[in-house]
Amino acid sequence: MPQARPIERPYPTAQPLRRHDREPTVSAPVVAPADPLAYAGHRIDPERRRGRGATINPGGRYEAEQRVSEDDGWGSLEELPPFKTEIAYEKARNIITRNDSPDISFDRSINPYRGCEHGCVYCFARPTHAYLGLSPGLDFESKLTAKPDAAALLERELSSPSYQPRTIAIGTNTDAYQPIEKKLRIMRQILEVLAKFNHPVGIVTKSALVQRDIDILAPMAEKGLVKVAISVTTLDPKTARGMEPRAASPPKRLETIRKLSEAGIPVTVLVAPIVPAINEHEIERILDSAKAAGAQEAGYVLLRLPLEVRDIVQEWLLTHHPDKLRHVMSLIRSTRGGKDYDSQWGQRMVGSGPYAWMIGRRFELAAERIGFNTTRRRLRTDLFVKPEKEKAQLSLF
Repeated sequence: MPQARPIERPYPTAQPLRRHDREPTVSAPVVAPADPLAYAGHRIDPERRRGRGATINPGGRYEAEQRVSEDDGWGSLEELPPFKTEIAYEKARNIITRNDSPDISFDRSINPYRGCEHGCVYCFARPTHAYLGLSPGLDFESKLTAKPDAAALLERELSSPSYQPRTIAIGTNTDAYQPIEKKLRIMRQILEVLAKFNHPVGIVTKSALVQRDIDILAPMAEKGLVKVAISVTTLDPKTARGMEPRAASPPKRLETIRKLSEAGIPVTVLVAPIVPAINEHEIERILDSAKAAGAQEAGYVLLRLPLEVRDIVQEWLLTHHPDKLRHVMSLIRSTRGGKDYDSQWGQRMVGSGPYAWMIGRRFELAAERIGFNTTRRRLRTDLFVKPEKEKAQLSLF
């Protein structure tokens, strides 16, 4: 039977448009209905998105219109191509990003990539792709941007006379050890610069590729300059493949914790995110397994659904867990004051209400019983040193 030929038609934007600061704002209908069943018709064909996390590819909130495939009933002479990983290169002016968020422990970070091929359906960084005119859906995990000059920029910024060292976080927005890092090696170059300056760094990843850099991380750890956090969302390979299709498998992450720990590198396990009715029953098992592998500290994050992430997660649930969709969303809203998401400082990571309280107490009791967080290792800044620049001309005196 011939395939239906897809056509595209404009779909109204979810946000007001502002064509110029002096022009009035024009409101438009909401794109994603509250009922995700109404959005199911815009799902991308499974063959086109094989090995990807998101099931839809909606336009960003800044776009004037969205396009969705429609069956015109005529049949198709050619099929739309599958989503392939594409890499663009960015000429960045700076590499260290600053923040003043009161509910996180760092004030600066580095993101050598935009977008993430791991394809974690729940990733709270997905909406940032809208700034590039791309979709937070499948575009986020297939249209990536790399910053090849990251190490040179970092060395320049650390050499500034006014620079004051504090821990730099890496992996906060997209995973620096995603698959393209194996070839591009931007993260390794960054670590080489940080090691040269004796600068502290905290790394968050769910990739086994971090093992490649143990030769740099271990000497830094001896000086108290590095901590690595491994995110373990689930121990069930099937659930992991559905939620995080191109990230390391659960056994590989536990192996990574063990190898880092054996090399003397302090490791934290992050049970993140906790998705109500999907992986919450695994909290204790994940902590037990991570402790046995050598993790010393532990933390958790409750599922966050900012902006476009809400629709992507709902569509994923409708595809993989249709019987749990409404139950999961009901539990999420119970932790967010009746809304899909609450961005309030201090609440966005852990939620509020009885259900969120129960999740928090379960985690705390399990962590205490197992022996996590008995001590908190602080990274050193007093070893920071700026290597002397090579002089182009010898001194006359």
